[in-house]
Amino acid sequence: MEIIVISLVALVASGLTLFSGFGLGTLLMPVVAIFFPIEIAVAITAVVHLAANLFKFALFGKRADRGVVIRFGGPAIAASFVGAFLLVWLSSLAPIAEYSIGSSVRQITPVKSIVGVLILAFVMIERSPTFAERSMRRNLLPLGGVISGFFGGLSGNQGAFRSMFLIKAGLTKEQFIATGIVIAVLVDLARMSVYGWDVVIKHKDMDWLLIAITCAAAFVGAFVGSRFIAKVTISAIQMIVSIFLALVGLGLISGFL
Repeated sequence: MEIIVISLVALVASGLTLFSGFGLGTLLMPVVAIFFPIEIAVAITAVVHLAANLFKFALFGKRADRGVVIRFGGPAIAASFVGAFLLVWLSSLAPIAEYSIGSSVRQITPVKSIVGVLILAFVMIERSPTFAERSMRRNLLPLGGVISGFFGGLSGNQGAFRSMFLIKAGLTKEQFIATGIVIAVLVDLARMSVYGWDVVIKHKDMDWLLIAITCAAAFVGAFVGSRFIAKVTISAIQMIVSIFLALVGLGLISGFL
């Protein structure tokens, strides 16, 4: 049952999040956590997320805007280390509240609540008519990289902030998707250097058959989604990003994600 459910979620999420530029790990981890202890669920999700991004990189990497990758990705990688190590300290803070969904216990934590509120605030700004008419100057991309990488290392939600900045950077839809994927791979590799030791330690407890099938499902979802890129407009991608941002923000604040 867990193989069927988790692989289906990975397939659908990988296809949908191809356009938003983020969300596979955010959507997949809560589902994996239904069947596995949270520490194993985090490790499994990290492996699938990196594998899926590497596959997407093979499909779209050549279309990335190298200038944006350097200006945004460099600061994002550096900031992700700071956020990852800060997470170790902040994890000692007590949750604000707890509740259960079936056998799964959800926690409302200070870190996720803060990130969730910030995401919702950015959504409101991004959807405002004044902001919607403006393109973000590229000299602000390093700042976006710092914000995205820091919160990525801190909470794993760097993709939400990355998409928010890149969608206003004057990129075509193909460049937006490809550039986001390249940056995601770079940040994933940086994060895995901090988190990845958990995968090594817990490798005996991980269901590698499930991981292999889930990765394959994510590959299929990304490939199918890539067939629809030509039919999707940049305004549609902006709307998808905003919707995903709002859902992620609410999910973090509520403790569901």
